[in-house]
Amino acid sequence: MTFLQAVLLGIVQGFTEFLPVSSSGHLVLAQELLDVQSVNNLTFDVFVHFGTLVSVLVYFWKDALEIIKSMGKSFRPANFREGYAKDEHLRLGVAIVIGTIPAGVIGLLFHEAIKDTFTEPKLVGVNLVLTGLILFLTRLSHAKEGKQVGALSGFVIGIAQAIAILPGISRAGTTISTGLYLRLSHIQAARFSFLLSVPAIAGASILETRSLLQGGIDIGIDVIAVGTVVAAVSGYLSIKAMLKVLQKRKISWFALYCLVVGVIGIVFI
Repeated sequence: MTFLQAVLLGIVQGFTEFLPVSSSGHLVLAQELLDVQSVNNLTFDVFVHFGTLVSVLVYFWKDALEIIKSMGKSFRPANFREGYAKDEHLRLGVAIVIGTIPAGVIGLLFHEAIKDTFTEPKLVGVNLVLTGLILFLTRLSHAKEGKQVGALSGFVIGIAQAIAILPGISRAGTTISTGLYLRLSHIQAARFSFLLSVPAIAGASILETRSLLQGGIDIGIDVIAVGTVVAAVSGYLSIKAMLKVLQKRKISWFALYCLVVGVIGIVFI
């Protein structure tokens, strides 16, 4: 992989991670179009995903800090019961922990099977079409005033995140859409979706780093570093853009895009 390819793929990852169009799917298709041949493409994919994790932490650092503080104060059962009822950030923290479980279990049990799907561009096309349908159906959702993320809704959205491990199924699109189906507001659904990505991406990065250290890779560390930095910067810009779209409640705008790119992937790649 060249530096130019790493920059282009980092941009693709960063901008598509927080738009509901499947960053992993776009990476597979982009690697195919750029003729990036490497047995360790998934390693590069994981690290540019780590770049977008950095962008989430930078953008939502206040929320992340408050969640950590609230979780730290609630170790005693009495404090937890009282805090859960009153503290929004504690509820968010609990929901994130519970919501992370499905993807963690699926990722650990089916890592190799999932890894194989990242070499199937036509499967990506099919999954992008499915993502488009999921996004289009959000037009039928209606937010309930005062509805907030809790343990149960966190778990349901976590199941959606687990499904989105497959390339072409948008993690952001599926988790935000699920939040909308649960009658959260667009901004609440997006905020939780972005924060929920942190432990999932961090866990995948740790596992892939361990594999990297044990087996070595055929992609230079410098190339991975360039892609990661580019993904972090473009990811930050993507978050800002996505939140503006969601303020207008227009997530379904991306449905047609996913359908078109999915069909192109099925027919031409």
